[in-house]
Amino acid sequence: MLDAPKITPIAQVKGLRVEFQTKDGPVVGVEDVSFDINPGETVCVVGESGSGKSVSSLSLMRLVEYGGGTIAGGQLLFDGREGGQIDLATTDQSKMRHIRGNEIGMIFQEPMTALNPVFTVGRQLTEGLRIHKSMTKAQAEARALELLKEVRIPEAERRLQQYPHELSGGMRQRVVIAMALACEPRLLIADEPTTALDVTIQAEILALMDRLKRETGTAVMFITHDMAVVAQMADRVVVMFRGNKVEEGTVEQIFENPQHAYTKALLAAVPKLGEMTGKAYPEPMKLLGQEGKEIKPIKGTDEVLLTVKNLTTRFPVTGGFFRRHIANVHAVEDISFTINKGQTLSLVGESGCGKSTAGRSILRLVEPNSGQIDLGGKDIMALNQRDLRTARLDMQMIFQDPFASLNPQMQLSDQVAEPIHNFATLKGDAVAKRVEMLFDRVELPRSFMRRFPHELSGGQRQRVAIARALALNPKLIIADEAVSALDVSVQAQVLNLMMELQAEMELSFLFISHDMAVVERVSHYVGVMYLGRIVEIGPRAAVFENPQHAYTQALMKAVPIADPRKRKDESELNFKPIPSPIHPVSYKPQPTVWKQITPGHEILMTDSGY
Repeated sequence: MLDAPKITPIAQVKGLRVEFQTKDGPVVGVEDVSFDINPGETVCVVGESGSGKSVSSLSLMRLVEYGGGTIAGGQLLFDGREGGQIDLATTDQSKMRHIRGNEIGMIFQEPMTALNPVFTVGRQLTEGLRIHKSMTKAQAEARALELLKEVRIPEAERRLQQYPHELSGGMRQRVVIAMALACEPRLLIADEPTTALDVTIQAEILALMDRLKRETGTAVMFITHDMAVVAQMADRVVVMFRGNKVEEGTVEQIFENPQHAYTKALLAAVPKLGEMTGKAYPEPMKLLGQEGKEIKPIKGTDEVLLTVKNLTTRFPVTGGFFRRHIANVHAVEDISFTINKGQTLSLVGESGCGKSTAGRSILRLVEPNSGQIDLGGKDIMALNQRDLRTARLDMQMIFQDPFASLNPQMQLSDQVAEPIHNFATLKGDAVAKRVEMLFDRVELPRSFMRRFPHELSGGQRQRVAIARALALNPKLIIADEAVSALDVSVQAQVLNLMMELQAEMELSFLFISHDMAVVERVSHYVGVMYLGRIVEIGPRAAVFENPQHAYTQALMKAVPIADPRKRKDESELNFKPIPSPIHPVSYKPQPTVWKQITPGHEILMTDSGY
């Protein structure tokens, strides 16, 4: 297809240069980048944060000016519907308003900021259709409903009346995709569209975009740092590093014969599903540039640190004129597990399955309705607020979004020292020494101690969050999607750091994630959650190499593998719509019944809805 001379690319980026004005003078976001996107082709632009991937896409949309950038050089040729090429770099903004949404659709990375919080989903979906397609209100609403069904949103009619904050992250992202596809654009720019999504939803959305591309001939520019997604989606790959294109080729060439050192390092840092087959214990990844480092498996101990029994957490739903308690969200329903000292149990499942609520319930950041939580012999559920505060010396949390969990107005050294001051575990000079030691431990330069969160990259901020969690020498750390927002290379370093600290300090982790390849790498035990219940639990090897529950099997099938020759077909993905976790107050859940497969490996026999 590529060597046929007749094909006119839908978009051609030629010698693009973008500059941003700062107090210290101009900063170059993109230096000199050129590539083409042909009809019906997916071009993946990969690289880590700050490499200029998003800046290139925002330039094509001419949105880069709104972010303080200027297109300082190059051409952005676009083959419009009305025929004839236009240079988007010099087109005036009124013409661009017609092109944006109508001819070039964009899916943004962060769905909450891409949607307007004060308008309903239906209003936002119909707006573009009425402006660009001159539809009547009724036609636009019918098309909006059709679009929501296409992106497989459950209870689509109800969603049209809802506001963005009432939807989960995965659903919001599907709404953004539906909006981008509404006017059937010739070029679809997808900027990290699946970063915040679960494997199942990600697999569906990738298959959906692939199908729509084939059916409509839409060209896709797909920006991502997830190499498994690249292997699944790309026809061609453009690798960017520090504002420059360092390599371009077909997806097979890039994966099987990378030429540039950066591409090789990027591929080495990707955890691949199946890499841990036959290994009894987790072990850190072999990264480029660290060949001399000895890789030791992390055994942990047989001593139980945390026991959770029959934990149930429900959230009340109020309604009616008097805001009465009419129903419950069954977020966590009768779950039980243990974690040994120095070992990791991972909870996996898609968003809304209750894994984060389970983590917060153990710390009693969310009050459970019932159950037992025993940490090192302490009954956490029986503690009053003062004793609970003391118990939290032993258990800490690393949150998903380090920017939201750090205080923007405090220097980093003060934030890491804050728990030490709060619990008065050290005094005077000892505090400063401890903070310096923690910065060394998470491999951040001591000069960073005087910085503020906004001066760091995402990966560096997450390291500060880890340092703060370690400040009190806890026994248990609950890591809630702690690496999901990080670039592959940074993610690999942070995971290795967490595993090295675990081996050294006998830390126990409850690792909450939806990334199956990461979970396979770090876990001793794995629990698979669906609709508030654990449906399968056991040693990592048993769950990954011999999944028994239908939902676990579907989850494994959905994981994209970083190998372009092992692509998933849409026919393999047969997910059932997720039932609602909301039940009336009178609802009595079924008792939990387990079936043992092998010692320690159990599956739920109670009907879990899957």
